[in-house]
Amino acid sequence: MDKRLYDLPALKLISIVFCWILITIVTLIPDAEAVRIKDIIDIQGVRQNQLVGYGLVVGLEGTGDSDSSLFTIQSLASLLEKMGVTVQTSDIEDVENVAAVMVTADLPPFAGLGNRLDVLVSSIGDAENLQGGTLLFTPLRAADGNVYAIAQGPVSTGGFAVSGNSGDQVQKNFPTVGRVVGGALVEKELHSNFNQKRTLTLALKDPDFTTASRVAQAINRAFYNQLAHTENAGSIRVTVPENYLGNTVQFVTMIESLGVTPDMVSKVVVNERTGTVIMGENVRIATIAIAHGNLSIQINESQDVSQPLPFSRGGETVVTPESEIAVQEGKNPIFLVESGVSIGEVVKALNALGVSPRDLIAIFQALKAAGALQAELEII
Repeated sequence: MDKRLYDLPALKLISIVFCWILITIVTLIPDAEAVRIKDIIDIQGVRQNQLVGYGLVVGLEGTGDSDSSLFTIQSLASLLEKMGVTVQTSDIEDVENVAAVMVTADLPPFAGLGNRLDVLVSSIGDAENLQGGTLLFTPLRAADGNVYAIAQGPVSTGGFAVSGNSGDQVQKNFPTVGRVVGGALVEKELHSNFNQKRTLTLALKDPDFTTASRVAQAINRAFYNQLAHTENAGSIRVTVPENYLGNTVQFVTMIESLGVTPDMVSKVVVNERTGTVIMGENVRIATIAIAHGNLSIQINESQDVSQPLPFSRGGETVVTPESEIAVQEGKNPIFLVESGVSIGEVVKALNALGVSPRDLIAIFQALKAAGALQAELEII
């Protein structure tokens, strides 16, 4: 500490220390609209791996594959042969209690030996229901062809299918797809030297140049060093400091807890099927006059009876239709919307027109065609 600080009055010294503490607190406290970096980025190389396998579900009550499913018969014969029972495919006449299935699972990053995974079981034959069945020993392989997990256990479908003799059927969910909770055991680990990494690449889930720059600035400000550099709109390269080498996990933990305010493109999303309109915070419109009128057409149909005059010859009674048509057109005034107004003012102006969500769709399409909507219009 500078020797001159000792010559300052005690009150002034306390004031300086208090100011430094206040500045540090303000710097570390995230903005009210900020989100954690953890929620908007993925760390390159830290991801799940998909596993898939082919297996058999047994113990079904006549709801399995039919005799026409040759691969089920061949699989059952091969399984029995591995168990020491030699049979020919021609000797197997009924497989209604067995179903051939594909088994899928996601292997989390850093999964260790003995960790349990949930697996999804899906019928690939003509089985009607997997309820009550048991998945037999099924190896699960990754894209490299190696086995990383073994699946086995009771199948839970969460649904049912019931049919009567008359052909009526009641079904809930999809009984040909089930789940084995914790049914797979990890048998092989994915080796990773994550703690030895000297650089990390943070990938934004929604690439944006401004957001990427804010993430890099937040990291550099927190560690008082130029550790982060933006490579493009979707990735930020971060150098691991010397004092965190061998302890990269702690370094990532600190980065994930930092807060930033992500930026986004101004956008209006319209769903014409449901009449849903979503407007972003930064949506603006140019100065424009808006008028929206509703056209209402009502048609009433009625039937009258026409009878001939008394004592007339050759006349007959007939039914004559009559239609009453009423047309009513709304007389809404023209509203002037100033340029650069906020989203709240846009909503107030549109509410003043008395428009429905479906009317909003037509209005926004017209605004975009007129070049007055300063945002992207996405119709889904």
